[in-house]
Amino acid sequence: MTEHRALWPPFYDNVSYLYQEHGTYFAQIAHPIEDLGGEELSELGASNIEPGYRGVHFEADAASLYDIVYQSRIPTRILAPLMTFDCHSDRYLYRRASEIDWVSLIGVDKTLAIFATVSNSRLRHSKYAALKLKDAIVDQIRDATGSRPSIDRHHPDVWLNLHIENNRATISLDAAGRSMHRRGYRLDALEAPLQETVAAAIIRMSGWQGTEPLLDPMCGSGTILAEAMMAAAHIPSGYLHKDFGFEQLPDFDATLWEKRRSLADEAILPVEKGLISGSDIEEEALQMARRNLARLPGGENVGFEQSDFNDISEWKDGVIITNPPYGLRVGNRIPIEPFFKSIGDFLKQRCTNSTAYIYVGKPALLKSVGLRTTWKKELVNGALEGRLAKYDLY
Repeated sequence: MTEHRALWPPFYDNVSYLYQEHGTYFAQIAHPIEDLGGEELSELGASNIEPGYRGVHFEADAASLYDIVYQSRIPTRILAPLMTFDCHSDRYLYRRASEIDWVSLIGVDKTLAIFATVSNSRLRHSKYAALKLKDAIVDQIRDATGSRPSIDRHHPDVWLNLHIENNRATISLDAAGRSMHRRGYRLDALEAPLQETVAAAIIRMSGWQGTEPLLDPMCGSGTILAEAMMAAAHIPSGYLHKDFGFEQLPDFDATLWEKRRSLADEAILPVEKGLISGSDIEEEALQMARRNLARLPGGENVGFEQSDFNDISEWKDGVIITNPPYGLRVGNRIPIEPFFKSIGDFLKQRCTNSTAYIYVGKPALLKSVGLRTTWKKELVNGALEGRLAKYDLY
C-alpha cells in the first residue's frame, strides 16, 4: 500500500469533508411529512432543521448523529455530505469526484453501491451520473493500489448518494448504510406491504403512546403492530442491525457510538401483554406477523387471533389503526366498495368510545367507509398517494 501512496495527489492530505466543516446532514423524508420527520430529528438532538428537496437539512454533533441513525423512525436515509460543487458535465463530475480520498473511505476490500437523483440539470440521467461517479472511485483505487472494489447493489459495505439539482452536485455517504425502512424484523410479507417508515408515521400521526389498547383488525404481516410496539417500548429502529454506514466515516468514534447504543438499549421498556393486538382472516398472514414480531424484544406479548373483523363482537375504549387490504387479498372474494362499507359499519356499531385511523393507498376508497372523518392527511407509500383518515367514534 505504501508504495502507491506517492501516486496520490497532495490535496488528499488533511482533507475534511463537508459534514465535518459544518456539522450538516440531510434526512430523506417522504413528502409531505417533512415536518413530522423534522420533529423527530429535533427530539433526537438535531438543530437548525431546514426544508430541502425530498427531505430536510439539519445540524448534529456525532452523538446526535448516532442517535438519529439508530433511533429515528420517519426518515428513509440519513446522508453525510462529503463535497458539493457546480456540475455541468460528466467530465467535470468525474474530475471533482476524483478529489475525494476514496482509498481511505472505501479501500479495496469493501463493496459499494451508488444511488443517484438528478433534476433540472444538464446531466439528465441518474444511472449515467451514478456510473461516472463509480468510474471515478474505481479508477482512483485501482491506480493507487492495483486492485478495485466490487459493486454490490443489494448489500454493500458503503452506500453513496449523488444528488444533482440545478447543475449543483452533492456526493454523500449514507450514514445508516441502508434504506432505514428495512428494520430487520420483516422477513415475511404479503404482496405490496406497508413500508415500515410509513407505518411509523401513522403511529406518530395518531398520537398513540401506549397508554390505551391498540387493535389492527386487518393486520396482514404485522407492520403496523411492529411499529406500534417499537414506539411504545422505545425499541430503536436500528435495533436489529449490527453495522451502520457512519462507521465508515473518517472521524467515527467507536467508544462514543457504543455508549449511545447502550443508553438507547437500556431505555427499552416492557410492553404489557394485551396492550397491542391484531387479527386477520388469513392464517398465512398471521403466521407471518407472529414470526416478524418474534424478532423484536417483547414481541411475544402482542396478541393475535384469526378472525374476520366482522366477527369481533366489540372493541370499546381503545384505538384502531389499520391499513385495510385491497387488490388481490380482497378483490378475489368481494367487491372493494362493499368491503370498505362493512369496515365503516363495524366501526360505527361495535367500536364506540374509540378512535380509529384508516390508511388507504387509494384515497377514493375512504368515501365507501360512510363515516365522517375528523381529519384526512396525505401520506405517501412508495408510488401510492395514500391518505390517513381519523374517525372519532362516540
